[in-house]
Amino acid sequence: MKAGWQTKRLGDVCEIIKGRKPALKETPSNGDLPYLVAKVIRGSKVAEYASVKDKNSISVDESETIIICDGSNSGEVFTGFHGILSSTMGKISKKEEIDDDYLRAFLSSTFEVFNGAKTGAAIPHLDKEAMFQLEFPLPSLPEQQRIVGMLNKAFDGIAIAKANAEKNLLNARALFDNQLQSVFTERGEGWVEKRLDEIAKEFGRGKSKHRPRNHPKLYGGHYPFIQTGDISNADHWLTNYSQTYSDVGLAQSRLWPKGTICIAIVGATVGETAILDFDACFPDSVIGIIVNEQIADNEYVEYLLQSFKALLKEKGKGTARDNINLGTFECQRFPFPSLKRQKEIVFTLNALQEETKRLESIYNQKLTALDALKKSLLDQAFTGQL
Repeated sequence: MKAGWQTKRLGDVCEIIKGRKPALKETPSNGDLPYLVAKVIRGSKVAEYASVKDKNSISVDESETIIICDGSNSGEVFTGFHGILSSTMGKISKKEEIDDDYLRAFLSSTFEVFNGAKTGAAIPHLDKEAMFQLEFPLPSLPEQQRIVGMLNKAFDGIAIAKANAEKNLLNARALFDNQLQSVFTERGEGWVEKRLDEIAKEFGRGKSKHRPRNHPKLYGGHYPFIQTGDISNADHWLTNYSQTYSDVGLAQSRLWPKGTICIAIVGATVGETAILDFDACFPDSVIGIIVNEQIADNEYVEYLLQSFKALLKEKGKGTARDNINLGTFECQRFPFPSLKRQKEIVFTLNALQEETKRLESIYNQKLTALDALKKSLLDQAFTGQL
């Protein structure tokens, strides 16, 4: 620790005043301040309003530090909010003269420790006792302000660099998506409209006959068992799986060959597609297509279905659980050029996809490096090295 700095327990310099559950009003006009829950603070929910006259309410202003005490993000801190704290939130009350930004920077630097100090079963809770045992470096107030100034300047630069990297990451993917769409909208001569069953040797749903489907004897064997989530996580080729069938599982299902195109037809993943990179089973929530290689290329068909994904998802809406089925494709026609042209398109899209992946890797590495730099600066700040 740097000369002249004190070290105190965090609990000796601050405390958490926990929010309470006040009576909520039906409309903003009936309440005085927004009711602050974690989702409101994080911007994913619109606030209800509560009355400050409620004796149970704990209010907070824009200058005070809020900490999440319950839930998956417990230990995360915020500022700049005026409202009434919910029972899952708390505000930091200082016991000594400490720069607010310096304290918030320290709390942010130890967020992983707070996260690790959570206790509780279904809903994790911040362990305040463990949190307050943390050592808190306490330099003079001018030194605190100098450190905050340096961190703010550095973090502004990091934020700009991250925003640029994230924008470039989106642009890299958009480049591929735009090319994918243009291939199938700017068609040349000789293209014909066909149904999927017209270009397939086999076109049908997977099988999983046993009830209950989750019986242990079906699983743990040598046969890959693909589910809709595996398809959604794949990128053109499906190369990984999370479950296997036993001989019993295989007997009540079917092993589809490598090269089969899979279409997820149920739930949030409806319309997602991928090509099997190995022989595998899958349930009836997946459609399998074994293309006729004399008239179609399976990679072309999968790229084609990617470009029509939005249409397929739209066709799957309107039920309690989004779904499409074989009937969805009875009248749906898709554009097909000659087999030679299909292979040329696949070559172009594969090359572009590889370049997209290379760029995504670069930008993801930059984002990781920027996060590491921010953490390093915080470590230096609170050990007197900055």
